[in-house]
Amino acid sequence: MGFIRRENKKFDYKPRYYQGEGNPYEVKHKFDEYRTTVGKRKNLKGKFNAALDDLKESGYKFNKTIVIIALLLTLAFLFIIDFDLSIFFSKKN
Repeated sequence: MGFIRRENKKFDYKPRYYQGEGNPYEVKHKFDEYRTTVGKRKNLKGKFNAALDDLKESGYKFNKTIVIIALLLTLAFLFIIDFDLSIFFSKKN
């Protein structure tokens, strides 16, 4: 009954002209070496903590251009919907 139970054939294929290091067929993401969320801690909490640690190290910086654009878009939206700013400055007698 040797024809029923067979082992899968294993091939050790090496490309003929490959001169690099490691396995050329290994699937690796392009930016894994620069990410802080890839590594030992693979669960969601570990990734979140690693991202927070990275944010604390680099410091929180904001882009002034984005803030100005957001303010202009907000003011344009308020102008379009005809929002009355006098409700904030009205004096009650």
